[in-house]
Amino acid sequence: MTAPVVVLVGPPGAGKSTVGALLAERLGVGYRDTDADIVVTAGKPIAEIFIEDGEGHFRELEREAVRTALDTHPGVLSLGGGAIMDDGTRKLLTGLPVVFLDVELADAVKRVGLDAPRPLLAVNPRKQWRELMERRRPLYTEVARAVIATGDRTPAAVADAIVDALELRPAAEHVSPAGREEQA
Repeated sequence: MTAPVVVLVGPPGAGKSTVGALLAERLGVGYRDTDADIVVTAGKPIAEIFIEDGEGHFRELEREAVRTALDTHPGVLSLGGGAIMDDGTRKLLTGLPVVFLDVELADAVKRVGLDAPRPLLAVNPRKQWRELMERRRPLYTEVARAVIATGDRTPAAVADAIVDALELRPAAEHVSPAGREEQA
């Protein structure tokens, strides 16, 4: 088993994809998003899976995508916003370097407009987002080793906060043969 160096969780609009890709670049590792894995496996967009096959089927695909990624991806991994709703997935995250990217509704609206094809936010997106967060926030917090507020922060600043919180070493740093730290 090869565990990820960082696992990002959080609601829609938290910046998991943007920050995850930037963080992976900084750390010199690969980036993977389980939502993208699901789209490839299913051969259709997530919104279509929800409509055509139902949320239950989507959650089964998600659970398997998370399990596979946790076992095989040594880089930065972003999970879909609802992945933590599954008890089994939360158990899989135990002991891993999980970071909850916390975002307030106003910032999420600015980032995704809440009009993107997000099946759980289709009707009255602001109300749905608030209700979704009431259910999910305790679960995000439960699995997280660190909680990073993303409001009023650039993706680069969020990535820096993750590096600091988990005490990670960016790829540009290395230890010389003499044992002292240098910047490359």
